Amino acid sequence: MERADEERPLLHVPSQVVCSEHTSDGSVDINKQPAVKLSTGNWRACIFILGVEFSNCVAFFSIAMNLVTYLTTVLQESKVNAATNASAWAGAYFLAPLLGAFIADAYWGKYWTTVVFLPVYVAVILASTPHNGNPQRTVAYLGLYIAALGSGIVKPCTFTFGADQFDINDTAERAKKSSFCNWYYFVVRTSFLLSVTVVVWLQDNVGWGVGLAIKVRFLLKIGHSMKPSRTDNLAGFVAAIRLYRFRIMGVDPFTSLFQVMVAAVRKQHLQLPDDRSLLYELMGLSSATDASHNIKHTDQFRAPSDMLPMSSWRLCTVTQVEELKMLLRMFPIWVSFATYFAVGEQMSSTLVEQGMFMDNRIGTFAIPPASLSTVSVLSILIWVLIYETVLVPLARHVTGKDKGFSQRQRLGIGLSLSMLTMMYCALLEMKRLAIAEANGLTNQSVPVPMSIMWQVPAYFLQGAAEVFGVIGVIEYFYDYAPESMKSLCAALVQLQMASGSYISSIVLGAVAVATTRGGAPGWIPDNLNKGHMDYFFWMTAALSLLNLVQFVYFSMRHKQMN
Repeated sequence: MERADEERPLLHVPSQVVCSEHTSDGSVDINKQPAVKLSTGNWRACIFILGVEFSNCVAFFSIAMNLVTYLTTVLQESKVNAATNASAWAGAYFLAPLLGAFIADAYWGKYWTTVVFLPVYVAVILASTPHNGNPQRTVAYLGLYIAALGSGIVKPCTFTFGADQFDINDTAERAKKSSFCNWYYFVVRTSFLLSVTVVVWLQDNVGWGVGLAIKVRFLLKIGHSMKPSRTDNLAGFVAAIRLYRFRIMGVDPFTSLFQVMVAAVRKQHLQLPDDRSLLYELMGLSSATDASHNIKHTDQFRAPSDMLPMSSWRLCTVTQVEELKMLLRMFPIWVSFATYFAVGEQMSSTLVEQGMFMDNRIGTFAIPPASLSTVSVLSILIWVLIYETVLVPLARHVTGKDKGFSQRQRLGIGLSLSMLTMMYCALLEMKRLAIAEANGLTNQSVPVPMSIMWQVPAYFLQGAAEVFGVIGVIEYFYDYAPESMKSLCAALVQLQMASGSYISSIVLGAVAVATTRGGAPGWIPDNLNKGHMDYFFWMTAALSLLNLVQFVYFSMRHKQMN
C-alpha cells in the first residue's frame, strides 16, 4: 500500500535541489526576492501566526459556545428560535472559509487577507455589543454575522500561511512542517478549552461586557511598541512581515478550474497525441504560480488539450488540467472524513444524552454531562505531546520517514480509533440498559446507578482519534493541494466539519423515523431506558468500518504524481 515516495505529491521541481541559502520551493520575502532560509520563515515566523490564530479562536469559541444563552437572555428569544438562529450562524461561519480561500488564493494572498479581515472582526465586536443596555436586534445580528464571516474568512489563511513558512524540498523543514500541523491544532483546542471554561463562565456570571473585553483583548493584545514580540498577537503578526515567506500570486484558481471543465466538455472527442511533450504548457508563470510548480501529465481522468495556444476557455495548460485531477483524487478522502466528522458529532449529542441517564455525582459534586467534552480536549493536548515526543521519533526510527508515519497511515489510525470509540459507546450502553432492567428502571425516565465516569474512556479515545485523524487530514489537504489552491483546500476541511454535522442530523432523523413506526419507542426515545441507543452506536461503528474500508481502497488507488 505504501510507497517510499508517498510522503507528498511529487511536483515538477528542479532536479538539482541542493543546500542553498535560499528556499527551493519558489517562496519569496516581502520584497519579492527569493526567501533566505536563515532569516525568513520556519518557527521564527510561525510563533506570530499561531498567536493570531489563538486569539481568533478564543474570540470565536467564546461567541459560538455561548450564543444560545446570549440570544435567550440578552435578546429575549425563545429556545427554539435561539437554537435555529445559532445553527444558521454556525452555517455561515463554516461557509465563510470558501470566500476567504477565494480572496487569498486569487487576489490578496494569505497574509493580507488576515491583516484586512481580522481588524474588521474586532471593530464589529466592539460596535455591535454595547456595554450598557440591550443592543438592537438588527445591530446585534449584523455584528454576529460579520464576526462569523471575518473569523471564517481568516480561518483557511492562518494555517496555510503557517505551513508556507517551511520549504517542502528541504527534508528538515518538511519534518518541521508536520510538527507545525500538530502544534497548530494544539493551539486551536487550547483556545477552545479556555473559551468554554473561563470566558463563558465570566460571560454568564460577571457580565457580557467583561466577556467582550476579554475577546477584544485577546484579538488585539497590543504591546508597548510595534517591535515583534510573542505577546503582541495581532500587532506582532503585522509587524513581523519581514520574517515571512510568501507565495507568488497566480491566476484565479476558481476560474482556472472552470476553464478546464469547459475546455474538457468542448473537446471531449479530441484524441491526445502519443508524444505527451506536445501538450500545451507555459514555461514562465502558470496557474500554479511558478514554473517550478508545473505538474507533469498523468493518464487518469482524461481531459484533452490542443497542441497550439488559443482561447483559455478552449485550451488549458497541462498544469491546469492536472490541478483539477489532483482535486478529484482527493475527493474520496474528503468523503471519508465528512463521514468521520459525522461520527464525531455523537460526542456532543447522543453521548451527552447517554450521560444524562447515568449517575453524575462524584461525592457531593454533580458533573454536567456536557462538561465531559473537556476530557476530549485534554486528551488531545496530551496526545499531541505524546505524538510529538514519543510516537514520531519511534516511528521515524522504524520506518525511516522524516514524519514517522505516512499521511495515509495516520489517517487510517484516526478512522480506526473513531470506530473503536463508537464500539466502546455501544458496549457501555448495553451495560447501562442491563443495569436499568436489573433495577426495574426500564419504564422510568431516571438515571441508572452507573457512574458517568465510565464515559471518560470514550472521550479519551476520541481525543486520540482527532490527533491522528483531524490533524492528519488538515496536513493531507495542504500537502496534496495544487500550489495555487492551498487556501481553498484548507477551506474544504472546514466544509467537511460542517457536512459532518448535517450528515449526523440526517442520520438521526432517519433512524427516528425508521425505528418509531407502529408506535414503537424507537432506538433513541425521550426515556433512554426504554430505547436501544446501543443499536445506534453499533450502526455508527459499522458505518465507520465501511468508511475505513473505502478509505483504504481509494488510498491504494490514489496514484502519485511523477
